Amino acid sequence: MQIIEQFTDLTPVNIVINFLDVLLVWYVIYKILTLIKGTKAVQLLKGIFVIIIARIVTDFIGLQTLGWMLEQVITFGFLAIIIIFQPEIRRGLEQIGRGKLFQRSTSQEEEEETRLIESVKKSVSYMAKRRIGALISIEKETGLNEYIETGIGLNADITSELLINIFIPNTPLHDGAVIMQKDKVTAAACYLPLSESPFISKELGTRHRAALGLSEVTDAIIVIVSEETGAISIAINGNLHRNLSLEEFGTLLRRMWFGVAEESNTSSKLTWRGKKNG
Repeated sequence: MQIIEQFTDLTPVNIVINFLDVLLVWYVIYKILTLIKGTKAVQLLKGIFVIIIARIVTDFIGLQTLGWMLEQVITFGFLAIIIIFQPEIRRGLEQIGRGKLFQRSTSQEEEEETRLIESVKKSVSYMAKRRIGALISIEKETGLNEYIETGIGLNADITSELLINIFIPNTPLHDGAVIMQKDKVTAAACYLPLSESPFISKELGTRHRAALGLSEVTDAIIVIVSEETGAISIAINGNLHRNLSLEEFGTLLRRMWFGVAEESNTSSKLTWRGKKNG
């Protein structure tokens, strides 16, 4: 009866306050989970949940000795957690003091995007200067699994060093394309479909034709470094943006990968139908 009376006594103001209370608790929990995502605290949190569930089960079954042991673990475990994760707790309190706790998720995302762009940009710069041919495909919405299956699986973090090493001539993985998914180099030495368009310039070789072929059937971004000239190009949506400077490449790649999906073919410099060398 008491519970029923509590619900009947609720005013519109109390309902709004209770709703905001639940919403704020949910938001704080969500931000905390976002904060610890990818850290060793995640595994610790899983362990705590297992211990709590085991404690509930022991009470239900009636295992008193095991229940008492788990109770001690829970009681003294929180003290151990504070000691073990003292640096992380301190860092979190500092962020609260600076007002950055709830901005970290966005800033982390921007930092990761910048890291990925710089990794690809650095590797392309190295290979272009030394005229090392490269073909890098970046998956967007359309899956590339059928092409991944033609290559060698890697599932490695994207770094400039890895990309450079893959395309060094006469190494086992240099012949073919690299396919990247999100923040991983998923596979190397992959085969891509060649474009059969009759309008492609005769100057372009197999590497560029493969890039255009994939861009015609998917929404992937394909980065090409010419082995003959060292020219940097990007293919997307059936268009080939050629002879890009390193700065133009970085800007265009960021816009295509993390910004505008559709790219218009407005400049004669940025089209595979043009007559510029690449």
